[in-house]
Amino acid sequence: MFVLAIFWSAGLVGFATAVPRDIADQTSRTDAIVVPTGGHGRLLAGLELLRQGGAERLFISGVHTGLTLSSIVVESDRDLPDCCVDIGHSAGDTFENAQETAAWMTARGYRSLRLVTGNYHMPRAMLEFRRAMPGVRLVANPILPQHVKVDDWWRYRGTAGLLASEYAKYLLALIRMPFSSASSQGSPP
Repeated sequence: MFVLAIFWSAGLVGFATAVPRDIADQTSRTDAIVVPTGGHGRLLAGLELLRQGGAERLFISGVHTGLTLSSIVVESDRDLPDCCVDIGHSAGDTFENAQETAAWMTARGYRSLRLVTGNYHMPRAMLEFRRAMPGVRLVANPILPQHVKVDDWWRYRGTAGLLASEYAKYLLALIRMPFSSASSQGSPP
């Protein structure tokens, strides 16, 4: 048990080190911008990227049924670009966000996307999205929440707990990977 705890702790440190601290590619244009719901600031960042011409369309995945764009964007006083925003209602977690987005991307014929999510969530989100769309170019666009202190993360109980939780979910996604790949090979895209 002690050895397992040592390996898990070392993995957590590696995971925390891999959490993005900035946006590596700020300028590449993609076919789409994708925002999985949850986490502060994601949607506003996605809308701003769309307004700046970073992509043709914005897809918001995992929106509760019945909600509209104007009802989920309460923090923005700017005009909402209804022309180029699609909302998905079928996803309830990151795995399902990736599946919902893959279906949307296929229907539109898109080959690249900019994924907008929290920096602490980005490693697992990229894993799930790559698995769901192996032929799609993914550009990570992490949001850097002020309350998540990734530098010296072990000193902040909230951040340490959040990273430990994300790391555990990341490990579960890795374990699920061979099973979900095998089941998706038999199903149509």
